[in-house]
Amino acid sequence: MSKVLSVVVPVFNEEEVIETTHGRLVSVLDSLSLPYEIIYIDDGSKDKTVEIITPWTREGDEVKLLTFSRNFGHQTAITCGMDYASGEAIVIIDADLQDPPEVIPDMIAKWREGYEVVYGKRSTREGETVFKKWSAKTFYRFLHRMSDVEIPTDVGDFRLIDRKVRDVLLRIPEHNRYVRGLIAWLGFRQTYVLFERQARAAGVTKYPLKKMLKLAGDGITSFSYKPLRIATTIGLSLSAFGFLFFLFVFISRLFNLQVMEPGYATLMCVILFFFGIVLIMLGIIGEYIGRIFEEVKGRPLYIVDKKKGVFFEKGRDHIPGGQ
Repeated sequence: MSKVLSVVVPVFNEEEVIETTHGRLVSVLDSLSLPYEIIYIDDGSKDKTVEIITPWTREGDEVKLLTFSRNFGHQTAITCGMDYASGEAIVIIDADLQDPPEVIPDMIAKWREGYEVVYGKRSTREGETVFKKWSAKTFYRFLHRMSDVEIPTDVGDFRLIDRKVRDVLLRIPEHNRYVRGLIAWLGFRQTYVLFERQARAAGVTKYPLKKMLKLAGDGITSFSYKPLRIATTIGLSLSAFGFLFFLFVFISRLFNLQVMEPGYATLMCVILFFFGIVLIMLGIIGEYIGRIFEEVKGRPLYIVDKKKGVFFEKGRDHIPGGQ
């Protein structure tokens, strides 16, 4: 039987919380009285997450499990789940219960009103450090200013998308994925529902500072050329400053003016400052070149090692991107 709703849940070392998550998901989905499926994507877990989920796949065709051959990353796991989803509407939700499953009925209601993308917008963020709240707020505002695409602020990957949005996403094979940005770039009719972001139910965050910085870099470089433009502006400004400084030195020598004391300290500071700026600009350019290099290699986005449950769709098995 075809499904109306698919729920995509990426998991990575979630043995402490996955049973609670599954129970709450099933409770909410059963109350909707709609044919549904839950697709778990294991992103290379090293704990007992897969062992816990596997028995659920044998109880019917509602629960499915895709296991990656290794860790490919959260955004790739989300992509894989959407690829294999067979529902008319697809919900993306993390397993840590910070995004409450009880919001899904509100998303369904908005979808039935005709919206093709319904994202969860955080009104509060409980259980997070002051630094995490500040860094998240700063990042979203910075990305909003830097991006050439209108990406909603205070919004994560928790959202519902229509099947036709998923079908278009299938044609986007880029590797350094920022899924929420890609969905915003696609357009379609979009709206949001407000919710209170809860503290993590159990376990530890799977997004430490290093991964957060990488995600931020992917978001900025995937949807904006402004860093390159800023680098160009800085380069032109420094060149103009250097030219003016040359004129200043030339005129002072021409009129035999002693306006600067001789010494290497000042000279070294100036050299180090300018070299630092140059290296920063080279780093920005290198980020873009590195992403080009990643794309032209043509490797698949992910490799599925095992499938458990009944799958009606082949996902990217039949197109470039998945394997």
